[in-house]
Amino acid sequence: MSATVRQFDHAPYQHVITAEVRAVAEHAVAVDCTVFYPCGGGQMGDTGMLRDEAGHSMPVVDTVKGEQGLIWHRLDGELPAVGARVELELDWARRYRLMQMHTAMHLLSVAVPFPVTGGQMTPDKGRLDFDVAGDALDKAAITERINGWITEDLPVSVEWITAEALAANPELVKTVGVAPPTDGGQVRLVCIGEIDRQPCGGTHVARTGEIAPITVKSIKNRGARNRRITLEWQPTGEGGTS
Repeated sequence: MSATVRQFDHAPYQHVITAEVRAVAEHAVAVDCTVFYPCGGGQMGDTGMLRDEAGHSMPVVDTVKGEQGLIWHRLDGELPAVGARVELELDWARRYRLMQMHTAMHLLSVAVPFPVTGGQMTPDKGRLDFDVAGDALDKAAITERINGWITEDLPVSVEWITAEALAANPELVKTVGVAPPTDGGQVRLVCIGEIDRQPCGGTHVARTGEIAPITVKSIKNRGARNRRITLEWQPTGEGGTS
């Protein structure tokens, strides 16, 4: 069985697609192509709606990766049969917020130039863990730097390189102990202006100016060398959104 086509890799703003059901499991279906991002890389799986040809709607409550490159959509309702044509529609407001936050996480990794040991995000906040020994990190300075790049409205683009090219340029990988995602020997790079270029399989906005202003909510010690930095949207009244 062929892998699910990851439409979001090339068209992250597409939020509706027609697909064919390829496999059915308990409470979930896999399709031939999808705009739904599966949970991974710290980004939550997409949610939304699936509609069958009879017009019945079923909520998609999560999206996850499966074997052989399949992407599974977990449903709350009766499952369509294999071979059925369905329409998948994202909860776009939630996805777009995740795209904003994921791009903000990349900016954080530039503002704090240390190895990344972990990360996670929701539509409302995101955090990265850094391997930092003895360095004083300033919340206000990091916030100002990230919001400066947001104000600059830098372009965000994608390019593909071979796994061999990545191996020859290991400095592109910021995460510790996590291999970048590959697709047939190709590695997807997300590039932000001239300031960042790193492997990533997640979804991002097209320009940093689309990100609402953020604030560094906290910097916490999680061990002798681990610093956890959490970003949140600036509260309403401070130039951002709640």
